[in-house]
Amino acid sequence: MNLAKFRPSARLWPVLASLGVLILLYAGGCLLFENFGSLRVLINLFGDNAFLGVAAVGATFVILSGGIDLSVGAVVAFTGVLIASLIGHGQPPLLAIGLALGFGAGFGALMGALIHLYALPPFLVTLGGMFLARGLAFVVHPESLSIDHPFYGEFISQTLSVPVSRRLAIPFTAFALIAVVLAGAALARWSRFGRNVLALGSSESSARLMGVPIGSTKILVYTLGGFLSALGGVVATFYMQSGNPASFVGLELDAIAAAVIGGTLLRGGVGYIPGTLVGVLILGLIQTLVIFQGTLNSWWTRIAVGGLLFVFIVLQQLTARRRVG
Repeated sequence: MNLAKFRPSARLWPVLASLGVLILLYAGGCLLFENFGSLRVLINLFGDNAFLGVAAVGATFVILSGGIDLSVGAVVAFTGVLIASLIGHGQPPLLAIGLALGFGAGFGALMGALIHLYALPPFLVTLGGMFLARGLAFVVHPESLSIDHPFYGEFISQTLSVPVSRRLAIPFTAFALIAVVLAGAALARWSRFGRNVLALGSSESSARLMGVPIGSTKILVYTLGGFLSALGGVVATFYMQSGNPASFVGLELDAIAAAVIGGTLLRGGVGYIPGTLVGVLILGLIQTLVIFQGTLNSWWTRIAVGGLLFVFIVLQQLTARRRVG
């Protein structure tokens, strides 16, 4: 029997490594802390990090195309405060959510068009988008604004949650995260758009020779990124029951970190949406471990994430050199 065909592709090694880290962190938490392995902690891991996971899927598509999006956190914050403000002024929640998603998609399309039409660096364009979206959030409402509506208080929090016991239920946000990851994975793996994104990220000049529509693919990938950032903001309102223009500062860096830890190459062309989910869960597990420990400063979460990023960047470089060699 030829065992070589059962060996995973070199591109999968970073994803398998991140999955191994996730398992080790969870097993270590179960050994160190009582009740860490409870179903409640596992459910909260998905529910509490759902808005980050949704936004990170959009950031992953942008990175796969060879770009970067620094506006993610600002768009999430703007979406939340816009929805809260519209509902506070008597607008139906579904209309508010639809307008917020439309803004996210349009905002992303605008950045994508600027990047393509004027050959501008994605870093600078999305940096400008970050300041613009954050400023607009403060214009909409300068302070935190709670959402008091039966759609949020009863329908989302209660009706759409799935009870697993008398005191425990799987929140709708967890299902939203899983749905977005599955849809994103299918889009990246089996659609022409997904193949175009990977080709663009691998080499724009080669993609052009292959007949890939460079302009429309760039604009669409930033449109998708903006839409999923806005959707992350919608999920955040389900989780927080409020909107805050000062919230989610640095969320774009968490989204990028989750993608990289999950096996996506920062230069583009290689990555897996399920790997991004693993990266999000690793970030959530680290934060949960710090909380369970009780005496550590919350900044240890950032220190641990920074260390993991260094490890996975080195692993990606070693994997790339091995493929070239």
